[in-house]
Amino acid sequence: MKLKVSNNEIHIATGGRAFTAAAVPLIFLHGSGQSHLSWVLQSRYFAYGGYDVLAPDFPGHGLSSGQPLTSIPEMADFVIALMDELKIDTAVIVGHSQGGLVALELAARCPARVKRLALIATALFIPVNDHLVDSAQTRQPAAIAMMTGWGHGRKAHFYDNSQPGFSHLGFGRALMTANDRRALVADLNACNLYDGGPAAAGQIACPSLVILAGADKMIPIKQGRALAQALKDSQTVEIAGAGHMLPAEEPEHVNRALSAFLDS
Repeated sequence: MKLKVSNNEIHIATGGRAFTAAAVPLIFLHGSGQSHLSWVLQSRYFAYGGYDVLAPDFPGHGLSSGQPLTSIPEMADFVIALMDELKIDTAVIVGHSQGGLVALELAARCPARVKRLALIATALFIPVNDHLVDSAQTRQPAAIAMMTGWGHGRKAHFYDNSQPGFSHLGFGRALMTANDRRALVADLNACNLYDGGPAAAGQIACPSLVILAGADKMIPIKQGRALAQALKDSQTVEIAGAGHMLPAEEPEHVNRALSAFLDS
């Protein structure tokens, strides 16, 4: 689905089913240097499970046009503008990594617009290694290789996958390479600059789910646990042995956890 948001043509994956606006939708927010493809194993699962699903590409990512956004508050504003364009009053917001920071900011700023919140492999702060930021600017293929390498657990490096024929690292590299070259740098800097996580978490009252990866090298699990503790009404699911790219690496675990949360 294509939608004009702030003069940009935004691509939104709907899981292969038409968006109906008949019920509270699930909005999936991708992480740094990612796109709607990060959610391909969630969007179809939930769309064919009876939910309205929206997985937008942020500007400059995937199939969306426009300049990449440069701050987490700007990204939250973008999601609100998208909801307004589609006349969505409230939604379940699901965010992975950087998308989790956006979800926190959005839920704190506009509590009436967020019915439930699911945060996957994220934290109150996401500081980024200086070498990675520099590589994203000057040697982007190397930065992408680092992120796909660090971002996946040991099993993923050996192509042990619940989805036959699917290479985690190859898919990750292809996904990130398809973005505007400016997108990764903008995303990493936005994460480095954002310090609003603790204040945002303290304001959020809606039911929340925090899904954490036991072998996450990019956001250590203790940081995810601190996020869960900062939320007023949260439950936590930890997936042992999994790496940072949880939605692609452990889709069945993630989908089961999200389904149980939505049904609770």
